[in-house]
Amino acid sequence: MAVHQRNTASSLTQEPPLTIARVALYARVSTLNGQDPEMQLSELREYASRRGWTITGEYVDTGVSGSKESRPQLNQLMADAHRRKFDAVLVWKIDRFGRSLKHLVNALADLCAYGVAFVSFRDNLDLSTPSGRLMFQIIGAMAEFERSLIQERVRAGLRNARAKGKRLGRPLAIVDTSRIMAMRQSGLPWRAISCELGVGVATAHRLGVEHERGNHV
Repeated sequence: MAVHQRNTASSLTQEPPLTIARVALYARVSTLNGQDPEMQLSELREYASRRGWTITGEYVDTGVSGSKESRPQLNQLMADAHRRKFDAVLVWKIDRFGRSLKHLVNALADLCAYGVAFVSFRDNLDLSTPSGRLMFQIIGAMAEFERSLIQERVRAGLRNARAKGKRLGRPLAIVDTSRIMAMRQSGLPWRAISCELGVGVATAHRLGVEHERGNHV
């Protein structure tokens, strides 16, 4: 296993840098109060100019929290990356781009699959270079480790609950079967009965059938 990891790292560092000619800028500010994306964009424009890159577009999400599942401009950026409208995405900092470690890794993996590099100006991270791609492998390993820790904490919590005799899963619904039959006899369909009692259609039907069978015994 260790030999495989060393070989993988070696192959990554031996890969030639990707060629970047066109870049897309992405900026995000969380609120409209006192924050201006222009500060991020001005530094990114200057950096792109120093590197000799042509800016093909600027994508800015304003007043959008980093934890938001959907960011219109980021969604558009990923769609344009899929169409290869640029060679790299340039951001001010990683936390402006990824809303979580998991989202960051998935988004970077998508960009890699599209053949689009990722550059974070403030973090000095350039995934167009062999060392940057190696750093991506480390970020991915961290995300996997975080996921494993969460899964283990969940399993440990379940084991602890079982050891204390706690019942797991959804609590059993207490339903008055006579009420089911009364509603049924009034002509209500099973779906309407289930909505009224807050149980599933199959549960309401089963309880009704069991009640009828009990009365026929």
